[in-house]
Amino acid sequence: MSDAGTVVGDDGLARPVWAASDPLLQHYYDTEWGMPVRDERGLFERLSLEAFQSGLSWATILRKRPAFRAAFDGFDPEVVARYGDDDVARLMADAGIVRNRAKVLATITNARATLDLRDDPDGDLARFVWSFRPADTPRPQTPADVPTSSPESLALSKALKRKGFVFVGPTTMYALMEAVGIVDTHLLGSHRRGTSGVWPG
Repeated sequence: MSDAGTVVGDDGLARPVWAASDPLLQHYYDTEWGMPVRDERGLFERLSLEAFQSGLSWATILRKRPAFRAAFDGFDPEVVARYGDDDVARLMADAGIVRNRAKVLATITNARATLDLRDDPDGDLARFVWSFRPADTPRPQTPADVPTSSPESLALSKALKRKGFVFVGPTTMYALMEAVGIVDTHLLGSHRRGTSGVWPG
């Protein structure tokens, strides 16, 4: 491990420990994590998966993501918002996903709240979430320097709850903000630092 808290792989690229060994996590880190997501369905999917991840490892969710996408109709909020008891029963019987009833119901609730946001003066889900982008982003040198929440993630959490969303606590919302590029918490020594186009390196 380097002094900056990163691990240099066989390809010569420096990554944080969590993305350095598992090929699936490495690919996710190299190609997706921290890149801007600005469309409604993309934000709804990530919001949903972050909620399912609560209490579990992200690797678990990432391995199940294809099954989640199949089970939740590609995370189309218009379709998910119409789910009823039969759909809940179907999802709870699906061994390919995380069968947590509260989180399944939360995803349906959040789909309906996502549709409601389309008529909101604050914008649709994507514009609403991105409106909480901070004026600056962390510049962590080591994993210990990476925050787990921020004033903006707390404000986003409260604002989404007022709009009818659930399972959107400030820590979960900070993870979402990291994943979709609203903040850049790539370590300064990482090859991905500053690659989102949202923040300078």
